Amino acid sequence: MKWTVLSDNRTCNDQFQTEHGLSILLETDKHRILLDTGASDVFIRNAEKIGIDLSTVDYVFISHGHSDHAGGLKHLLEINKKVKIIVSPDALKGKYFSKRRYFHSITTEWPEIPQERLLTVEHSESISDDFFILAHIPQIHPMPEGNQHLFVENTDDGYVNDDFRHELALYTGGLLFTGCAHSGLENILAACPFPVNTVVGGFHLLDNHESEDKLSELAYRLTDAYPQTQFYTSHCTGDTTFSTLKAVMGEQLHAFSCGTTYPICKGGRKGRHAEMRLWLASQEIGGIDMTIEAGKINI
Repeated sequence: MKWTVLSDNRTCNDQFQTEHGLSILLETDKHRILLDTGASDVFIRNAEKIGIDLSTVDYVFISHGHSDHAGGLKHLLEINKKVKIIVSPDALKGKYFSKRRYFHSITTEWPEIPQERLLTVEHSESISDDFFILAHIPQIHPMPEGNQHLFVENTDDGYVNDDFRHELALYTGGLLFTGCAHSGLENILAACPFPVNTVVGGFHLLDNHESEDKLSELAYRLTDAYPQTQFYTSHCTGDTTFSTLKAVMGEQLHAFSCGTTYPICKGGRKGRHAEMRLWLASQEIGGIDMTIEAGKINI
């Protein structure tokens, strides 16, 4: 299993274009999954430079409704006529805005999606026997301070703080993709019922928003609760924020950048998939209705 960053705010190689967006190609033994699409067609242009053919991607996972993660979807559908789209129905119908620096829309302009290729996720569920989607993540731990700038339009043509019901996370083979982690990194980890070896995504910990003390406390909690987990971040994680976290987390924390491929160690992969299949099978017995709350499985 490996993952390649196709769109991000940062790069270590000038041949790759950057943008305020995120798109990662995740390749497993069974699937090629595009994790978000960035804000434009930058992910396609960067993929071409690496020699990656996105017309063979099986699934595209949209973590939430903001345009910096789903704006490139229309470009993907132009070159891939079979890809299935995994997304929250709340993301498709919401109108999102940011008041950071100035008031502006961050709503995705959704292309027409063939119904047979649209997989809307309203509750945490498996898409196949080797990857799982987390939805409606319980918010029991602190939320990112940067969320204070983010709003959704309500039915009265007013604006209310975004509660991120439209945010999803994806798990497969020990890897947890957080998107922007607007729901809070700790909350997403707590909601995942499977062992997490690698966390990948933005953490939405903006510079000049979280205090140094709070960031250090978060870093200590993460290293204490997840001592064997490796964390990879960029996009909406600030440079100063990263340095503060790195001072505590050391070799557990890494910065990713556009154009880079990261392999995932296969050690224990079969065991994780077997554990996942066993757990998923247990939820199907007798048509049990499953929900995930506070990191525990409730039925």
